[in-house]
Amino acid sequence: MASGLPEYGWCSDLDPSVPLWASWLNSDREAHMTFAAVLAGFLFATGGLFCTLLTAVGLPGTWLLIGFAGFIEVLGRFWPAFACLSPGLGMLVFGGVLALGGEILETLAGAAGSRAGGGSRRGMVGAILGGLIGGLLLTGLIPIPLLGTLIGAIIGTFAGAGIAELSGPESAGLGHGLRAALWATLGRLAGTFGKTMVAVALWLAFTFAASTACG
Repeated sequence: MASGLPEYGWCSDLDPSVPLWASWLNSDREAHMTFAAVLAGFLFATGGLFCTLLTAVGLPGTWLLIGFAGFIEVLGRFWPAFACLSPGLGMLVFGGVLALGGEILETLAGAAGSRAGGGSRRGMVGAILGGLIGGLLLTGLIPIPLLGTLIGAIIGTFAGAGIAELSGPESAGLGHGLRAALWATLGRLAGTFGKTMVAVALWLAFTFAASTACG
């Protein structure tokens, strides 16, 4: 019995024994795969940007970005729509080396800042340890979403360098200790900025590689 409803496009050729979603996929498989690749590329670029922003606030966004790209690499082996999004194993290894360099840069930047402010070796060590401890311990104590880690690391760097300078046997006084602590803090901020630039570079490289391959 006729339903009285008009039939349009591929809907008129549906096989009742085949599920609707399977009929849709098989109707124009190439076009649907292209759409899936574009959607996956958008999600990849958006997720990478979010990872980059996490790096800017002191969280391990660079490593999340590499892990995200690695997940896409594995996923592409099972779903062709994701295959062209993978930056490749070589790029992932290169990204890991850059990420490690960014971590070292951020860690040592506080010590370099302390040194630039006239701090001693003791103050440099204090800046490094203070930044690490502050970033770990103060994250949960500072009730600011995402920014807690960065603020904790800055406070820890300042406190670590200052305490180390003022408690040393060759302390040059409060003014000198505060100066070294301030420069250590500025160095830490510069290091975080440098690590963020590494994350931005990786995000752009991964996104460009994916867009070129999928284009």
